[in-house]
This record gives sequence, C-alpha cells and structure tokens, in this order.
Amino acid sequence: MIHIRDATQQDAAQLGRMGAALARAHHDWDPRRFMLPGDLESGYAWWLGKEMNDERAVVLVAEHEGSVVGYAYGRLEERDWNQLLDACGAFHDLYIEDTARSLGAGRALSEALAARLTGLGAPRIVLHTSVKNEAAQKLFASLGWRPTMVEMTRERE
Repeated sequence: MIHIRDATQQDAAQLGRMGAALARAHHDWDPRRFMLPGDLESGYAWWLGKEMNDERAVVLVAEHEGSVVGYAYGRLEERDWNQLLDACGAFHDLYIEDTARSLGAGRALSEALAARLTGLGAPRIVLHTSVKNEAAQKLFASLGWRPTMVEMTRERE
C-alpha cells in the first residue's frame, strides 16, 4: 500500500538523493540539454527543503512499508508572456525508486500533486517530460494529460 504525505525536513537527504537521480537520468538522455552541476544531492536537498516552506510550492513523498520510495514537486507559477502561459500549477518533478515502480506510487503522487495544486487555485497544471522518458509520458497520458508543446534545442556550433 502506498501512502502519500507532505515531505518534511527529515526527508531532505532522501529527496536530495532522488532529485539527483532524476537529474542524472535526464543528463544521460541528453547531456547537451540537461545540466549536471557539482553536488546534486546537497543541491536538491537544499532546494526541495526550501520549497517545503514556500506556500506556493508542494513537495510530497510516497511511502511504502514505512520507507520513502518517491517524491513529487510542483508549485504555482505566474503568467509567463514568453511562453504564452497563463498562471498555472507547474508539475516539476516526479521520481519513483525502481523497486516501487509497479506499486502505483507514480500514479498516486501525480494525482495527489495535481489535487493539491488545484486546491491552491491552479486553473491548469503544466508539466514537461523528456522525450526519451516514454514511461512518464504513458503515465501522464493515462491520467488525462495532453501534449501541448515540443521543446527543441540547437547547440552553438
């Protein structure tokens, strides 16, 4: 059974490890697009720990048998004229440990994060996923998300 709860400062080290794993996966998919700064673990622990104290942000964890097996992070964002995007909830991170991928943790975290952002007033929720992360795309599509944009990158020659 998966239990979803708000993350606490006691989760920061685990969140740092998971956030770093998520960043490394993205970097592995496309090292020219996704940055890989120095100490990812402490950077993510700091960032998500800071976000837990921001009333516009939501950081949730999934527990299975008393252990944290994943997290989701999102926040309310203001209107962005550059992206032609009105105020919304931004679904920034979803990470599930390999050992918990068949337990429904991703689905439970996704639905809980969407509900919390909607409860904070988000009229819509927007997310980005790597084009190579087909598992995430399938999950989000099964939850009613639709593709709206394609990011394209070109490196300086």
